[in-house]
Amino acid sequence: MAGFFTGPIKHEAPEPLEGPVVPTIVGGTVIWFVLFLVQLPFYGWFDDHGHTWWVWTCLAGGGLGLIGIWYVRRRDAALKRAAGAPAEPRETTGEPQSS
Repeated sequence: MAGFFTGPIKHEAPEPLEGPVVPTIVGGTVIWFVLFLVQLPFYGWFDDHGHTWWVWTCLAGGGLGLIGIWYVRRRDAALKRAAGAPAEPRETTGEPQSS
């Protein structure tokens, strides 16, 4: 197994795929919450069969999805700001920049 990770790199890593990240995370979060709400009426059955963790897993997935929405929206905004930023960063010496 150690031989698999040794040796020179044979090719460059591909560019990361960028897609509609925010709608994807929002959609996944909605699905988790819908699954939680659909399972709530059957909580007694889940409890009788020892599967209440299914219900709480869906709630946890929805809660973590909310954190994911917050994260990807901030990331998306940062990428858009970086795309509009100047190519070379300016020095911050505290002195005003002359044009």
